[in-house]
This record gives sequence, C-alpha cells and structure tokens, in this order.
Amino acid sequence: MRYLPLTVDDRRAMLTRIGASDMDALYQDVPASAIVGLSAFDLPDTQGELEVERALTKLAAKNTAAGAAPFFCGAGAYKHHVPSAVDHLIQRSEFLTSYTPYQPEIAQGTLQYLFEFQTQVALLTGMEVANASLYDGSTATAEAVLMAQRLTKRGKAILSGGLHPHYAETVETVANLSGIVTRAPVTPGSAEDIIALIDDETACVVVQSPDVFGLIRNLRPIAEAAHARGALLIAVVTEIVSLGLLESPGAQGADIVAAEGQSIGNGLNFGGPYVGLFATREKFLRQMPGRLTGETVDAEGRRGYVLTLSTREQHIRREKATSNICTNSGLCCLAFTIHLSLLGEEGLTRLARINHAKASALADRLAALPGVEIVTSAFFNEFTIKLPKAAAPVVDALAARGVIAGVPASRLLPRDANAANLLIVAATETNTDEDFDALVGALKDAI
Repeated sequence: MRYLPLTVDDRRAMLTRIGASDMDALYQDVPASAIVGLSAFDLPDTQGELEVERALTKLAAKNTAAGAAPFFCGAGAYKHHVPSAVDHLIQRSEFLTSYTPYQPEIAQGTLQYLFEFQTQVALLTGMEVANASLYDGSTATAEAVLMAQRLTKRGKAILSGGLHPHYAETVETVANLSGIVTRAPVTPGSAEDIIALIDDETACVVVQSPDVFGLIRNLRPIAEAAHARGALLIAVVTEIVSLGLLESPGAQGADIVAAEGQSIGNGLNFGGPYVGLFATREKFLRQMPGRLTGETVDAEGRRGYVLTLSTREQHIRREKATSNICTNSGLCCLAFTIHLSLLGEEGLTRLARINHAKASALADRLAALPGVEIVTSAFFNEFTIKLPKAAAPVVDALAARGVIAGVPASRLLPRDANAANLLIVAATETNTDEDFDALVGALKDAI
C-alpha cells in the first residue's frame, strides 16, 4: 500500500494559503544548478527484494570496512572495541521497542538508565548536571552556543581554530540568526591566541580539547579570561575516552561541555547514529536544551524516576522553549551507559592509558621516517603529521595497498593551503603492532 498523505485538493489548498501558484514556485529561490530532475538518476523502476539485496551488496563491496584493514582514521569518529554484551543488552525488547518516557509508570527502566547515563556524563565532564543526550557532538555544540547567548544576552561566539570544521559549520548554520560567529585562526599543532579575541560583546568561547589536530588544550587561562569579560567557556570533546586520562573540562573552569559519546558503546558507523553529550553548571539548568530525568519517590515512598525538566516546544509554550530538539539518542546512550558500566572507573582509565600508549608508540615510529614531522606536541590518541608532499594522494595510495592511513586535513579544510601536507592519524586499543608495521612500511614507500 502506498502512503499518500495529501490529495490534489489538499496541496492546492496549501499552495493557495501560502500564496504559491504551484509546486515549482516553492523552489524559485533554489539555483537551477542545484535542482536535479528524476531523469538524472539511473535507477530501475522496480526490482524484487532479492535483486535489490544483490545490487546493494555489490555496491557495498566497493568499500573497505574499518575492521578489514589497518585503520588510523579519527578526526571526530573513532574505532574502539565494543563488548558483545552491549549489543546483546540493547536489543532486549524492553529497550529496543521503547520509544519515549512520557508515562513514567510504564517507563521506569528507560528513565532509570537515562538517570544513570546523566550521572556518568556529569562525572566524566566534571559538571553538576547533564541532560539525557542530544543528537551528536556537533549539534550539541551549536545548542551550547545558543544557550550561552541566552544566558549572557550577547550575540558573539568565538570558535577556536582547533574546533572540528564540521562542528564550526554546524554552529554557523544554527546560530547565524541569533548572533555573530567568529572563527579564530587555524594553527595546526599549536594553540591560537584566542584570549585576545574576547571582548565585552562576547557570549562564549568554544574550545575543543583534544582539538581536531589532536592537541591537548589548557582551558584554565581561557576560562579565566572569558569569565573576566562576562563570557562563558564551552568545552568540546570529540574523543570522550580521553576523559579517562585527562583532567575534566569542568575542573578547568568550563561552563558548558558539549561532546560526542560515540567512542563508548557505539560503533564507528561513519556519520551516525551517534550520541551527543551535554553538561553544565546547576545554576544554568533551566536554559539547558533537551530533557532531564530526575529521581523521586512515589506515593508509597518507593524510589522512582520521572522527566524532571524538558524545555522543548512539545512540552512547554514555544516562547519559553530553549530548543526545538525532538528527542534524545535513547538507544545510543543506553549503549554508552552499558559499556561505561562494564568498564568502570578503573577500566576507563586503563583503556585511556592504552590508547595514549598506542598513539605515542606510533608517533615515535612515524617521526623516524625521513621527511615526516610530528606537528602535534601534546596529544592523547590522535596527532597530526606533516608529509613532504600532499597528504590526500598519499592516503589514496596507501588505501590501494590495504592501509587506511588517516584523515588528510585538506578534506576538513579544503580552502586552507597550509593543510595540504597534513595528515591526522589516530591510534586506539584496536590497533596492533602489525597495523603499525603496515602503516610505516606503506608510508615510507609512498613518500
């Protein structure tokens, strides 16, 4: 059965109401070069399920899976081992089929794990409160900027040059109508002088640590400078495992922490579904986007869980809503919670130490290659190297040899000529000495 929600009369009535003569008039502001007709797609009209499965399998075979080759990509998405217990537990019917905890009397299990998830995020980030997750790290960063603008009643947001470019673009897209977004210069491997950009119009300073080039940033002086001007510090973390070893953003003075939680419990899945982490100070609680689960007692004194705060348009009047976020990444944050519970505090620290040791060992081997320079001075499990030639063709050459060498910085910064020879390399607990041998050997031949 086809799903056709609108009749011809329905569409005609809607077009008349908004003053459009026909469907084409809706797209009159879209450049003609951006409109693609159906004839441009070489797709068969119909195929059976078996034929479609064969065709898609053939297409998928053109890709090299992350687990099928030595893999060193990072730059915001990381390959970590996820215990099989995680997938087994999240696929239990009571979790997999639950939608959203509107009715606490029948959603205690969902509400309880959300409460535990929030507790884990608050402890990891060093903050006082955390919400029940957002879509991903980039949209969490954009929401953090909007929140800072509401709190300070200022419009200027300063983005560090080390902030992941995709995150920066998301902030600019979301916050372009609520204020001015200023990007600091990109200085791979070193910290830009972002403090000099802070003024009395600044709502927030957004700093990622470790940054997109892998550099660990000292947030304290930035937090102090921002607070002296009445601005807030937003700390961004794309590799959440790093907080098993590094000092938390909250301890360094951050006011809001926006992070990507994919590294714990969630597969690489190049692009999603991911899980955005969001935490802040308790005094800013009512301006926090998303939803918050709280602990309470019922009429008989038994412990229970409820949605304590949900500041979105579906629950309160639009003029009082802090965001139009529709939901949270429920199943992904459950996977995060299970994996982190299995690790425990000691396990997370041990995992983080292994990651750092792997990356340090790889950096030493790469630095010994003629013409290779380690750009990042202080890193966790990711660093940037400078090659004697453009990095993108080298990555392609290594891919042809079955080695996924990393992310060329030029793919993230296509208009920055200084990024051409830079390669961002990540190493995690999943990499072996044989992987290192393959990368070093192939890179030596390619350069």
